[in-house]
Amino acid sequence: MKYSKGFTLIELLITIGILAVLATVVVLVLNPAQLFAQSRDVQRISDLGTTRAAINFYLSTATTPAITTALRSTAQTSCGVGTCAVYNVYTVTGDGWVAIDLSGATGGSPLATLPQDPTNSGSIQYSFEGASSTLLYEMNADMESTKYIAEEGNDGGNAPTFYEVGNTLAF
Repeated sequence: MKYSKGFTLIELLITIGILAVLATVVVLVLNPAQLFAQSRDVQRISDLGTTRAAINFYLSTATTPAITTALRSTAQTSCGVGTCAVYNVYTVTGDGWVAIDLSGATGGSPLATLPQDPTNSGSIQYSFEGASSTLLYEMNADMESTKYIAEEGNDGGNAPTFYEVGNTLAF
């Protein structure tokens, strides 16, 4: 009597079918597009927090702090604070999308370069507004994921469709 070792075609097809169903369920449950969008949103929150800390350090340590009155963004003219001039520049000398010369802080700029939005296209960008007379500023970012879009309306600012940080959220 001859015994063959291996799987029958039916067994292989059933196994492949089960694996396909499991893979589909995993993809639907995890939703990788939302996970990537959440990752980019976390980066935006971190970038704006770091930039806010650098600006606040500059404002508290510079001999005569100055903010250029400006509306700037990184990708397009329509931005969270109005109609912005596009500054796709990431220098910390006031020529970038943040209109503050951070190199004037005690010990130099706390940032080597300004952060760039992970997507930086369309409305998904960083924007900045500053007022020279009051030394007030606000930075905005547009979130992508459903999880963080809800945060846009809960940040204390006046724009419910943008995540806002700064020493004022009323621009």
